[in-house]
Amino acid sequence: MNIIARALWVFTLVCLPAVGQVTPAASSPSSSVVAEVDGRTLTNIDLEQKKSGSLLQARYQYYTSQRKALDQLVEEELLSLSAERQHLTVDELLQKKIYKDIKDPTEDQLQVYYEGMESDEPYPAVRDRVLEHIRQLRRDKARAAYIKELRSQANLRILLSPPVAGVNLENAFVRGSKNAPVQLVEFADYECPYCQQVNPLIQKLQEEYGDKLSFAYKDFPLPMHHRSQKAAEATRCAGEQGKYWEYHDVLYYSRMLDVPDLKKHAQVLKLDEDRFAKCLDEGKEAEAVKKDLEEGKKMGLPGTPSFFVNGHYFHGSVDYATLKEMVDQQLPARPSPQAVAQAASTK
Repeated sequence: MNIIARALWVFTLVCLPAVGQVTPAASSPSSSVVAEVDGRTLTNIDLEQKKSGSLLQARYQYYTSQRKALDQLVEEELLSLSAERQHLTVDELLQKKIYKDIKDPTEDQLQVYYEGMESDEPYPAVRDRVLEHIRQLRRDKARAAYIKELRSQANLRILLSPPVAGVNLENAFVRGSKNAPVQLVEFADYECPYCQQVNPLIQKLQEEYGDKLSFAYKDFPLPMHHRSQKAAEATRCAGEQGKYWEYHDVLYYSRMLDVPDLKKHAQVLKLDEDRFAKCLDEGKEAEAVKKDLEEGKKMGLPGTPSFFVNGHYFHGSVDYATLKEMVDQQLPARPSPQAVAQAASTK
């Protein structure tokens, strides 16, 4: 088996689920009995319907453990393939290629590091341990940089998906094509700093994918953020006048969320100010915001931002690469240059 064929085989083995494999999150709840309480039976369907939030979070924790292990496995395969191409063992690759330029710290650097430790042991007693610790830090950094370069050059597609949950979008505002093959849903809070950081990334994502991606926003105002409830209501009040997304973006850009500021935003966007103020002051949209919040609580969402890509759940502060990977998982895979070349060579 040549190197290109081996690479394709390895990444297929690592990244694709086995044929017929069903993950717990993807399986449909059965009517099998899981408990009996004084003659009354409880089934898998009862468990899924009544404890869906707890199950979703448990499945997500399992997914994060799987993903961590998969990333380690992919790194090992990348190193193995690189070593094979250079007719080396992995240990030889590490020592001759990756670690060869690493230098030991000077004695002064060791002593400065020791002083920062605030150790009760004298310097001579811990010197060798400090030296080995710094060596390992530098080896880890060099290895990570090498693997990052290998990842950028490899035909690598991670297809391990997060768990799935249903999200109600009946009354949600959606930006983008209704027929988009991928739908990104965010449960967020206008006062949440992580939501503020991710908003421009989502806009960039939509610019890159165009009609392939739609975006829906769900309100999840957290109790410690006292301005987020009214901010969420204000956005929906603006939506009544056809400017939901314009108002949504203004809130994230300005981060001005006090009620007087909310009314000033309406003025800047040339909304009917009296109509907007009445909507906001009377809490006309409070129930709609509460409905989103209760849905998120039922799913056990631990905070904001929380995301669903075609129903696949993940949460927390994420970078652009993570968002892009989750979207790419839901799009049909394009044949790699290696696969095209291999197919052509067999004709």
